[in-house]
Amino acid sequence: MKQLKLTGFVIFLFFLTESLTLSTKPQDVDDVSITKKFIEENVGYITIIIFAQYIQEASFEEVEMLVKTMTEYRDKCLADMTLPECSELANDVLLENICALEGLPQKHNFSHCCSKVDLEKKLCFFHHKKADVGFLPPLPTLDPEEKCQTYKNNRESFLNNYIYEVSRRNPFVFAPTLLTVAARFEEMTKTCCEEQDKANCFRTKAEPVIQYLKASSSFQKNVCGALIKFGLQVLEFINVAILSQKFPKIEFKELTSLLEDVSSKYHGCCEGDAVQCIRGRSKVMSHICLKQDSISSKIKECCEKKIPERGECIISSNKDDRPKDLSLREAKFTESENVCEERDANQTSFMAEFLYEYSRRHPELSTPELLRIAGVYEDLLKECCHTENPPDCYRHAEHRFNETTEKSLKIVQRECERSQNLGKEDLKYYYLIKLTKIAPQLSTEELTFLGKEMVTALTTCCTLSEEFACVDNLMDLVLGELCGINENRNINPDVDHCCKTNFAFRRSCFEGLEADKAYVPPSTFQGLFTFHTDLCQAHKEELQRKKDRFLVNVVKLKPDIPDAELRSLLTDFTNVVVKCCQAEGPEACFNEEGPKVAAKC
Repeated sequence: MKQLKLTGFVIFLFFLTESLTLSTKPQDVDDVSITKKFIEENVGYITIIIFAQYIQEASFEEVEMLVKTMTEYRDKCLADMTLPECSELANDVLLENICALEGLPQKHNFSHCCSKVDLEKKLCFFHHKKADVGFLPPLPTLDPEEKCQTYKNNRESFLNNYIYEVSRRNPFVFAPTLLTVAARFEEMTKTCCEEQDKANCFRTKAEPVIQYLKASSSFQKNVCGALIKFGLQVLEFINVAILSQKFPKIEFKELTSLLEDVSSKYHGCCEGDAVQCIRGRSKVMSHICLKQDSISSKIKECCEKKIPERGECIISSNKDDRPKDLSLREAKFTESENVCEERDANQTSFMAEFLYEYSRRHPELSTPELLRIAGVYEDLLKECCHTENPPDCYRHAEHRFNETTEKSLKIVQRECERSQNLGKEDLKYYYLIKLTKIAPQLSTEELTFLGKEMVTALTTCCTLSEEFACVDNLMDLVLGELCGINENRNINPDVDHCCKTNFAFRRSCFEGLEADKAYVPPSTFQGLFTFHTDLCQAHKEELQRKKDRFLVNVVKLKPDIPDAELRSLLTDFTNVVVKCCQAEGPEACFNEEGPKVAAKC
């Protein structure tokens, strides 16, 4: 049951709309005015998110200057909406004001974006975002007592700073999600500042907030990557699969109507237009609750809740029960004589309806698997509709679908067997080596993150009854992280091919990848084998991070070393730390032992 909630949470995140100051009265179905009020009340937070995501290098003081400007703009327009500048789109006004900040475009190297107009300008700022945030300083940490005093002294500045720091480190996360994270952070701060053991309280309560942000980020990057690299149709097919599984009793016509709202909001959300994203999400929520009788029997209580709770409730609600009269197979797509004629009449709508019918009948399958089956069916019809007897050809479609699922199932079973045989730590090292060899161009930070995420997916899912869908969904999100959002992200030809050729089949494509043969390793990695006494002071998690980074950097330096030897070097690293941290002169010990490890490499 726990994993059903987790999978639903990850896959359904894009419906969430929450805020710091949104009205807590029960939501009216038509919430346009409430959404407008929310945007007006949160203009400062929204400004920080947009600015910090577009210009991650900007200082907090520079962000505060823009907040002041945008707050004045809001007040001026609330007083007189007939002013010419008040008819402009909020995001356009904000970008104009970013460009107007004296010296800032030159300082942070985005003046070329300011010379563009309309969509080109917005896309230029979007492409300025950097997924790898290794160039930013470590996230500032305050002592719990100091944190509580700062919050008490100046709540607004404290929250503004928090939103700024989180936003610049998560440039592709949707604005409503970041507002939710900030709301939870404030709630956590209020609670923990009343506790005697503040440090333990913050540690315990921060974990679910971090997990929520990571899950949201992963899903949003995945769907935005699909939209930007493959276009709106692939995004719509993803949503068809998700919604049909979540709401199996929804009629296809109603699903199509809902999809218009869901898909239309993605351009704004993915490009960083926070205002359009918030409005789009609010429209989706209203649509679902307005038509709840024909969509799902599981969300009645959710739609009666106050606004901040409603989104969470719908996300965590179980998939609706499959209608009792729903047959196990839809004969229309495999047994009808007129399949080719219907397909030719409107191919996109026909394929969407096939995916809808197959998805609502197969709640046990993952979203990528449903897209693979749709791809197999589309290819089959291309083949069959050119034969003399098409019905005789596509009548065996179910056999093709089963074959496809069997292949995917074997990949998952193999991964889970490896997970059980190796154990958590060795499994991580396996993926760190594998990922670094196939994509050595990625930063050490990215590779260590991806390796850990692969392990999380397997250790979370491999003991569950719904193992296949869980593993396939979560590992697909990791590949989405690897491939990135920006269409101009290039890693190496083999990885790029898997990322850009076919969204549904990229998992099997990555399965076949070997080490990048064209990669030219650096002649040396400065300081890689130079160890210091800071290793003795590092707590367990920090030492583990250093160990992971060491392994990745060794693979980058010597990609041809066999896996067994890499593991041996890792053992040497661990032994040196243990030996030297127990020695009378740790620094001298490290100076002596470091070169020995280097010599083995």
